Amino acid sequence: MRDREDTLRRLKTIEGHLRGIQRMLEEDAYCIDVIRQIQAVQSALNKVSTQILDTHLNSCLVSAMDSGDPNERRRVLQEITEVFETASKV
Repeated sequence: MRDREDTLRRLKTIEGHLRGIQRMLEEDAYCIDVIRQIQAVQSALNKVSTQILDTHLNSCLVSAMDSGDPNERRRVLQEITEVFETASKV
């Protein structure tokens, strides 16, 4: 539960940061400053994604491995593979 609260707090912070970037654009801020702020948001989102993946690996993946069901193990491993394949296309 604590991980969930921390993740939600981080996402709310990111949301506020995005609003700040929107204001920067509305106020014709210097392009490089805007890009730097976008990069900061991307970095923060990557950190949240890593946290969620860590939680998934330590809960869902462990449960699938312990279940004794080979189909469930394959399914969970395939999901993780697909996430990384999608991330590498970005």
